[in-house]
Amino acid sequence: MPGPGDILELVRSGRAVTRGEILDVTGLSRMTVSARIDALRDADLVIENGTDRVTGGRPSRRLEFNTSRASLMIATVDTTHTTVALTDLAGRVAAEERVEVAVVDGPDRTLNAIVDSARRSLAANPAAPPLGGVGICIPGPVDPDSGRPSQPPIMPGWDAYPVSEHLSDALGAPVLVANDADAAGLGEQRSAHPDSRSLCFIKVSSGIGTGIILDGRVYRGADGGAGDIGHVKLAGHDDDVCQCGSHGCLAAVASGRAVARKLSALGKSATSGSDVGAYLAAGDPDAARLTQAAGRVIGEVVATVVTLLNPAEVVLGGMLASAPLLAGVRETLYPRSLPRATRHLAISQSTLGERAAMVGLATLVVEREYSASAVNAALGA
Repeated sequence: MPGPGDILELVRSGRAVTRGEILDVTGLSRMTVSARIDALRDADLVIENGTDRVTGGRPSRRLEFNTSRASLMIATVDTTHTTVALTDLAGRVAAEERVEVAVVDGPDRTLNAIVDSARRSLAANPAAPPLGGVGICIPGPVDPDSGRPSQPPIMPGWDAYPVSEHLSDALGAPVLVANDADAAGLGEQRSAHPDSRSLCFIKVSSGIGTGIILDGRVYRGADGGAGDIGHVKLAGHDDDVCQCGSHGCLAAVASGRAVARKLSALGKSATSGSDVGAYLAAGDPDAARLTQAAGRVIGEVVATVVTLLNPAEVVLGGMLASAPLLAGVRETLYPRSLPRATRHLAISQSTLGERAAMVGLATLVVEREYSASAVNAALGA
């Protein structure tokens, strides 16, 4: 029999948000539904003071997940810096700080910097609800079983490091670890494409990665390596050395770091995807030209992804997400893909920008900590 957690899942997903709708979906008696909702209200998990909606000719109060009952600490780790944010359970940011620490500095230094930033944020926001969870994303594969980095190509010293244990011990809250493109892809899907059954999020920053969202869930692969297209080998680029140590990787040819190297050769100061993004925002023609060329190379690889997965959306994000990148990807993706795979395909830029990973991480934490089974267990159902 569905317990309170199952009712909460219906409310969170929007499938049933009034008592009448819950009766129809679950088939439970009116008394049982009332008892389940009362338990959720007593636990401060739902509120019933939302907008009235009419069902069957009568107004009915709308049930809503109480996204203010707890806070989350969200950390998005990039290759050159980390952003730490205090949010509510919907991913709305209350406080945010950029921490200048690079992944090559190693896990201890990076995670300790996150802990210090989180503590500063909590101290500066004493009225914030208690910390209910921590979400962190990293620019590398994450093993879906252990939750630890899985041989990340550009993160020396991070392989199998106990990231969640490190942060949980320091902050006293459960921790979820995810790949950055996966988190951003989920955030984009839930916010901008909620009805999409299949979305590929291509993150182009200092590295390149893909978040694959199928039926509203992240597809991680057997050991967390799904979507790691930045290390697909390209013919004819044996002289291009990747951060992972290999030659000819897509990231070595078309990432933000690769574009930055080409800008440097033109006498412009650039070392990372962030620098390229700044030039693009300023309308620099060389940055635009080189980014469009990078997009053409990326489109060649994404064409295979599209032909294989047949997604409804391809969304471009990361520091290089721009009109030139979009134009370059389109130039090669469509000619190199099967017409059947692209006839309903939409290619667009991210609507959330850097917020995409934050929203996705908040979603992942909430879906784990407030799942039907977790809530039923907590409420003794």
